[in-house]
Amino acid sequence: MKKILNKTLKTLFPLLLGAFILYIIYDDFNFSQIWTSLKEMDMFWFTITTIFIILSHVIRGLRWKLALAPLGLHPESSVSINSIFVSYAANLVIPRFGEVSRCVILEQYNRIPFAQSLGTLVTERLIDTLVVVTMTTIAVALQWNVFMEFINEVGIATPGDNIGGWIIIILSATAIAAMLYIFLRKMSIWKKIRSFISRFSDGLLSITKMKNGWLFILETLGIWFCYFMQFYLCFFYFPFTEHLSFLAGLLLFVAGSIAVVVPTPNGAGPWHFAVISIMTLYGVSETDASVFALIVHSTQTLIVAILGIYALIMLQFKKRLNKN
Repeated sequence: MKKILNKTLKTLFPLLLGAFILYIIYDDFNFSQIWTSLKEMDMFWFTITTIFIILSHVIRGLRWKLALAPLGLHPESSVSINSIFVSYAANLVIPRFGEVSRCVILEQYNRIPFAQSLGTLVTERLIDTLVVVTMTTIAVALQWNVFMEFINEVGIATPGDNIGGWIIIILSATAIAAMLYIFLRKMSIWKKIRSFISRFSDGLLSITKMKNGWLFILETLGIWFCYFMQFYLCFFYFPFTEHLSFLAGLLLFVAGSIAVVVPTPNGAGPWHFAVISIMTLYGVSETDASVFALIVHSTQTLIVAILGIYALIMLQFKKRLNKN
């Protein structure tokens, strides 16, 4: 009974947290404006951003295959790529479940040991974290005034000025802390530190052991370039955001990337809060920023879900072919 309750809470909590934060943000919002903006949305740029979404998944699948090679594991490219499509869709239901799902797929379709494939994800996550930290440092340094204005606007520097902002920040921080506590509760503080340093070092060293380590780095850059473009090009969907600069896009992108750390489906809620808060500092009205955040997040979430369904169908089709 206790296990069932824990699983239910782990599933429902992210959904309820995301829904509550979205309620705070869109409590007084006129949703008829969404339909109006959808009719005016530039479908050319929507198509281009969709291509970048697909491309980022494909490159991530190929990078994972490369990371498995030093272990003598060689999954099929199609299976590796489809596992990425499924994993991102799975994260929409249960945050962080995608990592497990793609390892299961490789084990089922290519007999890749679950434990070994899961171990390679440490390297992936560490390298991706390094990229995010680097991009954040660059974005904050180049947009320091806007960043500090954001800190003041949400009430971090002056508590009490923005109650809604503080509620969202506290809820998000609590959720992240709870997630880390569940993950690390059985380890002593020194074990945590040693484990982090060891994994970080092993992750970096594993690249040097790769036959094509340079290709791993190149694919990593390709993935994050696609991630950035699938966000930045969304500015050209609407007249009210097309004036935003490349640097504005960079700061908004890293803010959104950090916000999705909060365990909600695809960062729903915290991502909207971060994007809306910063976008208004660039002269976009709060209403237009809210429209942008809701449409971009919803359409890209829908694309991820469709790609996940497509991948599941292709994997089932492959299974039937193998049986015949």
